[in-house]
Amino acid sequence: QQKEERPPSPVIEVENLEEFVLQPAPQGVTVKCRVTRDKRGMDRGLYPTYYLHLDNDKKVFLLAGRKRKKSKTSNYLISIDPTDLSRGGENFIGKLRSNLMGTRFTVFDNGANPDRANADWSNVRQELSAVVYETNVLGFKGPRKMTVIIPGMNADCERVPIRPRNDNDGLLMRWQNRNMDNVIELHNKAPVWNDETQSYVLNFHGRVTHASVKNFQIVHSSDPDYIVMQFGRVADDAFTMDYNYPLCAVQAFAIALSSFDGKLACE
Repeated sequence: QQKEERPPSPVIEVENLEEFVLQPAPQGVTVKCRVTRDKRGMDRGLYPTYYLHLDNDKKVFLLAGRKRKKSKTSNYLISIDPTDLSRGGENFIGKLRSNLMGTRFTVFDNGANPDRANADWSNVRQELSAVVYETNVLGFKGPRKMTVIIPGMNADCERVPIRPRNDNDGLLMRWQNRNMDNVIELHNKAPVWNDETQSYVLNFHGRVTHASVKNFQIVHSSDPDYIVMQFGRVADDAFTMDYNYPLCAVQAFAIALSSFDGKLACE
């Protein structure tokens, strides 16, 4: 059996990092990245730092993420500086927040809390994505079901800003109430049972080498062959993460971080 080669990422220019990581992938281009998990240091075992790089020769750094310690719910900060993962720093670019159960996540950019809105609301944070995990009847043994909710795109292929005034107006509530104006619903592709390996499998075309419950592909039900994002293990602490239009790097990285979260861990 021939081993599928991993084609390198196309040349991607990251001139302005902050702009790049919030911009949807160019249409027709798969942005191929690598996520590494760093568990070194005192409490990194509990609070590892995750780094996102472009998977090409230059290994351009894109984002870093780390769970905040004193938070009741899982709360990850996402930064464009690998050495500064503080909430107050100017490198803070987004955050991922879970509900108390650890089954639903919301991704925000670095805008202001609605309590601190200016008159025209333009400084208020945008919701970039939400992720809903369902446990299945097999407990955590079988494939997990993920639903990913993102803002819709306008005619210019730009993300429609969704700036909720409160939690009842966010992506999760819109999705729950089936109020899907300017909202796109994606989900993970169901793996297929393979008798030979006695496991559920997805075809990652050579981009994923280790079987793991954490491997997933995100698609839209109207076009299940168009992989919006895929994520999978290639070594103990290394994963490939590839994303396509309409996702941006912050959305994809936050979705990947949500899949690492403790309450869902099934390994």
